[in-house]
Amino acid sequence: MPYRRLPNTDQARLRTLRTAIDESETKSYNDQVISYKTLIEARNFLTLFEKQLLNYQQTLESQVMANKRYQQIVHNARIYISHFIQVFNLAVIRGDIKKENKLLYQLEPNNHIVPDLTSEASLLQWGKNIINGENERVRNGGLPIYNPAIAKVQVHFEVFKEYKSTQKQHQNTTTRAWEELVKLREKGDAIIVDIWNQTENKFKDEEPYARLAKCTKFGIIYYYRKGEELLTATKV
Repeated sequence: MPYRRLPNTDQARLRTLRTAIDESETKSYNDQVISYKTLIEARNFLTLFEKQLLNYQQTLESQVMANKRYQQIVHNARIYISHFIQVFNLAVIRGDIKKENKLLYQLEPNNHIVPDLTSEASLLQWGKNIINGENERVRNGGLPIYNPAIAKVQVHFEVFKEYKSTQKQHQNTTTRAWEELVKLREKGDAIIVDIWNQTENKFKDEEPYARLAKCTKFGIIYYYRKGEELLTATKV
């Protein structure tokens, strides 16, 4: 006799449950294979699972769309922070700004290389450093850097911080939806096992081929082992 295996995808779970429910609806009251209690549980679960699956798909899609926008915002913030530091370094090299002033920006006075801005953490740190440094230098009487002005850099930096927080919220929402879906899968698999056990018990006295055919109608998924002979109507 082939062995059964639980569905391994959400759509397969849905098909398995619908098959069992639909087949049960073709049976008369006295000819039911699955208990009334289990059928009610299966119907209620099916509705809940479909709703949660749709919720997860929608939250994931929303996160993906938001992430596309977010990556552009990260790119803009990186460009403006990098450009400002380059312009500032050139002003120091020309002698327009004393190199000691670089310390206000947490920059090494003799190092004119732009810091690594590849990570979001570094963007947060250096964005804060150059905004604070520029404001402090200007308060002390220094002429402001233009093209880009620090106000323009700050606008992109603040948008980046805001969207970073929003993106985190999207991720948390998607994670919660996924975790709930995982819990429901466990419950759904338990219901499917219960349905399959009841079905196989109902037809346990049938010949192998007939038992296989009747159980399959109720959604049980069977697999033949390697080298196992296929059951036919003539084999018992």
